[in-house]
Amino acid sequence: MSDIVKGAAIKGVTRPSKRFKQGRVCATKGCDTKLSQYNKAEYCHAHAPIRFPRVRGKILDEA
Repeated sequence: MSDIVKGAAIKGVTRPSKRFKQGRVCATKGCDTKLSQYNKAEYCHAHAPIRFPRVRGKILDEA
């Protein structure tokens, strides 16, 4: 006989979303884009540095 544990999920116990300072703007000079209080980045989408994802196990075509 195997030991089986059954139960219900705990309802109403969720962690609140992390918030950052309100009223922040993009760090690029001349850009007045306001950043969301839920966005931890210091740049807006248009000025964020390009990041390439890690690609494991795949051979990419060279451009």
